[in-house]
Amino acid sequence: MSRLLKAALEPLPEIDAPGFGAMLDRFANRRVVMLGEASHGTSEFYRSRAAISRHLVEHHGFNLIAVEADWPDAAAVDRRIRPRSNAPPPAQPPFERFPTWMWRNREFAEFVGWLHRHNADRAPEDRVAFHGLDIYNLRASIAAVLAYLGRVDPAAARAARERYACLTPWQQDPAHYGRAALEPGFERCEQAVVQQCRELLVRQLDYAAEEGPDSFLDAAQNARLVASAERYYRVMYLGGAASWNLRDSHMFETLAQLLAFNGPRAKAIVWAHNSHIGDARFTDMGMTRGEHNLGQLARQAWGEQVALVGQGTHAGTVAAAHDWDGDLEVMPVRPSRSDSYERLCHDTGEPRFLLDLHPDRHVELRQQLRVPRLERYIGVIYRPDTERWSHYVESVLSRQYDAWLWFDETRALSPLDAEQPHAGMPETYPFGV
Repeated sequence: MSRLLKAALEPLPEIDAPGFGAMLDRFANRRVVMLGEASHGTSEFYRSRAAISRHLVEHHGFNLIAVEADWPDAAAVDRRIRPRSNAPPPAQPPFERFPTWMWRNREFAEFVGWLHRHNADRAPEDRVAFHGLDIYNLRASIAAVLAYLGRVDPAAARAARERYACLTPWQQDPAHYGRAALEPGFERCEQAVVQQCRELLVRQLDYAAEEGPDSFLDAAQNARLVASAERYYRVMYLGGAASWNLRDSHMFETLAQLLAFNGPRAKAIVWAHNSHIGDARFTDMGMTRGEHNLGQLARQAWGEQVALVGQGTHAGTVAAAHDWDGDLEVMPVRPSRSDSYERLCHDTGEPRFLLDLHPDRHVELRQQLRVPRLERYIGVIYRPDTERWSHYVESVLSRQYDAWLWFDETRALSPLDAEQPHAGMPETYPFGV
């Protein structure tokens, strides 16, 4: 297999080289390009996604960046790169929840600066938008809905405040809502948040006329997020695949809404962990645990309009925590296991490469790659002492992705904050990716 892999791989230039992003020209005609990462704390993964995104935006008309981040926090970034006169400033700085380093890092900040400069001399309809797909930050989403209704419909704001009152005790630590919601009577909270979402959507024409369609989209998606988050925390304590599936379904539905909102010209680039963008049907997630994910749902809905691109590494350093709400540490990444895809890639001796996994290419190699092997996932938590069980899953790489980017040795990203907040059990528990 090593011989076949070496014959198939395409060496990558340095990430900062002009030709790096052009290596993804093969997916320029897709409507959605999803760019994965094997960890949330690796500089090369962020830098490569930024380089590819810049190229796809500048040369192929991609105009929407959607990331594995909370909607209200990402909205603050969107208001920075697409200023709007009627958009109020955020109630609090974005990305202050654990793990702050996932988006508060120098690599991402440089990309945001580029987006701001790119949009600066363009008409509003030609600017690149930036949005979050994830389900968390319940408190900020409630606050955003109430603030919006307070400006466009004060009477509706009062009704919304009453409906959301059942969630008020849990906004600081919504994970505890799931435990309380197991008690009888909490169905009233579910009904209230769903009704609030429906009523806001029914008034779309009236509200959009007040502050414009972008402000309405922001409020509507925050209302959807509150309803999804209420379900997520309610089912989290039941165990099984339900909470993971609900989260990735929400991310897919948000992406679909963004594409519909932006019309037929919309072309999206998605940044998310490999566990979200690699087709779950070809990993332990789908084969044994009954889980689906964003990449799978996108393929099933849009077929060849979607490209799924994973990224991997053999060794180096990573920014992560040992435990939930723990402090950020720069840790050494253990060399990949001998029975993993990562070791196959390392054994080629190439420092960087792209492997095109299209069904019509490298047929013999793809056949051999159909034998499941281990693939490493590192989220915001890294536990090298239990790495086999904490961070490896069995997968079929050749069917999980459309392409695979390899960086043999990588380094930790550069956080903007020296310390991380502590706020009890994180809302990402028990997944962290």
